[in-house]
Amino acid sequence: MSDDEQQEQTVAEDLVVTKYKMGGDIANHALRVVIDAAKPGVSVLSLCEKGDAFIMAETGKVFKKEKDTKKGIAFPTSVSVSNCVCHFSPLKSDPDYTLKDGDLVKIDLGVHVDGFISNVAHSFVIGATKVCVHIYAFLPHLFCLFCLPHLPLKNTQVTEAWNKIAQSFKCNPIEGMLSHQLKQHVIDGEKTIIQNPTDQQRKDHEKAEFEVHEVYAVDVLISTGEGKARDGGQRTTIYKRDPSKQYGLKMKTSRMFFSEVERRFDAMPFTLRAFEDEGKARLGVVECAKHELLQPFSVLNEKEGEFVAQFKFTVLLMANGPLRITSGTFEAEHYKSEYDVQDPELKASKTAETATGQPAENEVAAK
Repeated sequence: MSDDEQQEQTVAEDLVVTKYKMGGDIANHALRVVIDAAKPGVSVLSLCEKGDAFIMAETGKVFKKEKDTKKGIAFPTSVSVSNCVCHFSPLKSDPDYTLKDGDLVKIDLGVHVDGFISNVAHSFVIGATKVCVHIYAFLPHLFCLFCLPHLPLKNTQVTEAWNKIAQSFKCNPIEGMLSHQLKQHVIDGEKTIIQNPTDQQRKDHEKAEFEVHEVYAVDVLISTGEGKARDGGQRTTIYKRDPSKQYGLKMKTSRMFFSEVERRFDAMPFTLRAFEDEGKARLGVVECAKHELLQPFSVLNEKEGEFVAQFKFTVLLMANGPLRITSGTFEAEHYKSEYDVQDPELKASKTAETATGQPAENEVAAK
């Protein structure tokens, strides 16, 4: 590290933990705002706009005296329905979707305070009070994997545990999806967890151990189908700058667009909806993406007729044990399954996690 580079800040510092918790609190509340607004007849576009507006308003209230402290959206609000796997966040000029009873809705969003990122995603069914869906019964078992007292834990162990849990509930994790380590201003850190890897992905994926003072966004996507995600053909609207790429843009519109991206979002994911002139943004992004200055978050789909659920939480690996700072509300009585985890070790882990009383989202944020 050169002299002019700042030393990496971690959750070993109390102020960093405070910033993560602030972001986590806002993310949890934004999630609840969008869930409460998701009713039959409501458009996905309006929900995405509502989530983003809430995040911007609430992050504007923290660290107001520190003018140089960046804060805001770490991942734009996405609302993906039923067989749509992820990243559906339409523009005003795109075909919208109107929610109806029986839709399985996935809400995904992220918040950052001074570059410290808190991500969350949750799934629920519109108009349902009780649902017999095995992918929901899966949820409590996910949390226990990062609420164990013993470290180090290897990423390959989590991958294997997810596969075992999925098999128990007769569903499939979406192939090749990654959970990432989080660092300041970095949403896709080098340590990752891969779910449902192919044989080749398993060979190529780098093995790693989790360590105290690391932070992870644990992202799990579960399907009633075969677990294959394909490009759905919808317009990509979410992008992220790739700091490692350089290219001299030829079009003036592209240069102006990219300059605004660097100024407003740095390396955080953003939506084209955030630009005042949507037409110019749609034009400018083409050259930037073609030369890999921007990475796309493509809209992915499972087979028509299948259902995909997403659950994402942010966890700080503290010296006294993992601390989950984001999660959706899970009301176990609303979801039932005739299946259960069969692996004795995983069953014991879930029991231990329940016994420790891992805080609910509002309790975590209040600490």
